[in-house]
Amino acid sequence: MKKKHKVKPNQQALQALLSERRALIKPEDYGLSRQDGRGRRARGLSQHQVDELTDRAYSTYSRLESGRTSNPPIDYLEQVARLFGLNEQEWGCLCRFSGIGEPPYPLNPKSGLQVPGVWQEAVDGISHMAYVNDASWNLLAHNAPFAELFPDGRVPQNTMRWMLLDPIARSMLLDWETVWAPLVLPQLYAALSVRADDETLLQIAREAEDDPVLARLAGAGGAHIHPDGDERPIRHAVHGPGHVTMCASEPLGSPGARLIFLIFHAGTQKQHTRLPMLRARRTA
Repeated sequence: MKKKHKVKPNQQALQALLSERRALIKPEDYGLSRQDGRGRRARGLSQHQVDELTDRAYSTYSRLESGRTSNPPIDYLEQVARLFGLNEQEWGCLCRFSGIGEPPYPLNPKSGLQVPGVWQEAVDGISHMAYVNDASWNLLAHNAPFAELFPDGRVPQNTMRWMLLDPIARSMLLDWETVWAPLVLPQLYAALSVRADDETLLQIAREAEDDPVLARLAGAGGAHIHPDGDERPIRHAVHGPGHVTMCASEPLGSPGARLIFLIFHAGTQKQHTRLPMLRARRTA
């Protein structure tokens, strides 16, 4: 049996990321001088100044930047990330380069509430139904094929609220009570476990608790947290009953936001088999 290797810090990448970002911080903004240990003018914050500003023992930051800290505490990484003004992608790199893996939570809770405007152009260029929602499930962008799914082309403002609570959704999402709702509810609670103060999600959860069917389904539990690869029955406003296969991905700079593709197949019966997983070919 092959031995599993522990993920090691990427010391070179970690040092490059932190030293470059540290050099951009003006010590004067924190009432500090730019003098290094030899009395010369330094670029940005010194390593010792980072220790002062994060209220850590001497050389704590030096060990982190050099990759000598094994499994650094996540709260310390967050302190450094906020001090250096890292964005979500840099925050992810900091966690990975430090050896702890994927970040356990977004650095900025609001980062999943917006995506670059070019995403609208991106979904417009997709032939299948496609849309982008933020971390609160508010619809940010969608294409014309997605609008055709709905009567009169009226897309919902919040896809989570629509799927769970809209009466029209319960007629469009075929087998809603047995197929859709039991899989959508866990997504709501999974999102709240990360964004416990999200008022939009909290309000949807409160309304779901007041709905007799959803309250019963919530009591039954469930662990389904994303729709990637799922196939579910649906009634298309133009093409009638059929099935949609869902593909889901996350914009790198907006954790919690989702790009969703809906691939529609007309007909009441599933007429195709699940495609095999895509894997890179092995070279000789």
